[in-house]
Amino acid sequence: MKPQSTQRNNILCSQKQKEFPLKETTERIISCAIEVHKTLGPGLLESLYEEALEYEFELRGIHYERQKEIGLRYKGREIGRHRIDYLIEDQVIVELKAVEAMNKIYEAQLLTYLKAMNKKVGLLINFNVERLKDGIKRLIM
Repeated sequence: MKPQSTQRNNILCSQKQKEFPLKETTERIISCAIEVHKTLGPGLLESLYEEALEYEFELRGIHYERQKEIGLRYKGREIGRHRIDYLIEDQVIVELKAVEAMNKIYEAQLLTYLKAMNKKVGLLINFNVERLKDGIKRLIM
């Protein structure tokens, strides 16, 4: 029989996983983004952060698909194609921004992508901030 403290820790860990699904994966992604931001700083074009983040994923052995094309459907009929910035480990959608202010439409778009791809977790990362943690939004379906 496990000691009570171990049982309690296991319960707390499973509760945290329920609160933040794919927590370990999203933390790895965020760590990469922080490294890119720390090295490059704010104020650059989104495409430069995207390129640097791709390299950081490679350095850390994180599986990703960049500019992944997805089909959008309406009532069962495909109506067009769209691209997401990244799909990480076939689980987390990552959308990058380099904007002065985050707009609610960016969150709505990410939620639309999550629904279209039947994924549960997405990260919206804005590199145009002084502290990157102020530019990260985790969305869960």
